[in-house]
Amino acid sequence: MRPRVKICGITNLEDALAAVRAGADALGFVFYEKSPRFITPDAAAKIAARLPPFIERVGLFVNEEPETVDATCQEAGMGLAQIHFEVDESYLKALKTKALPVVRAKEPADVRKFSGRYRLVDAYCEAYGGMGKRLNLAWFEGADCEHIVIAGGLEPDNVVEVLPYGFYGVDVSSGVEAFKGKKETAKMEAFVRAVKGAV
Repeated sequence: MRPRVKICGITNLEDALAAVRAGADALGFVFYEKSPRFITPDAAAKIAARLPPFIERVGLFVNEEPETVDATCQEAGMGLAQIHFEVDESYLKALKTKALPVVRAKEPADVRKFSGRYRLVDAYCEAYGGMGKRLNLAWFEGADCEHIVIAGGLEPDNVVEVLPYGFYGVDVSSGVEAFKGKKETAKMEAFVRAVKGAV
């Protein structure tokens, strides 16, 4: 089965609808004020309300309490919370919103954190997300890739390299941008086509 495609860092309705038309399964909205892709919950809610059924809406959070994550997801119409900072199982259990923990991998052992649980694995960098840094695919040999969404430096020209690993999903942000915060439709179409074939 081909991986699901999440396009992250959506900041406007035009990009959201173009991503859906391209064949994205999920859209990511960044509720982290220091990000160039930051969007307010109110603006995200207006976009989410215009999306068709069966498109997952994912809110990305950094250093927020569970109560804030839940309240923001409810306000913004998000169905999934992407927890992009170091947390443990007790934090995840405290959430009322379904969560996707993020592992910012520094070494091979990191990709097995939260093993058996659906999670997103990104390359570690000091900043949070969207830096385009790639992971060493050798780290995923023998891992439960069917539970992993892989991120980090993916773009239309290289995403085919991750397909043989059987990842649950692929996540892209900077790799399909015209500039930070603005997507390029042709790049999104090329990315989805590379993952899924013609849609």
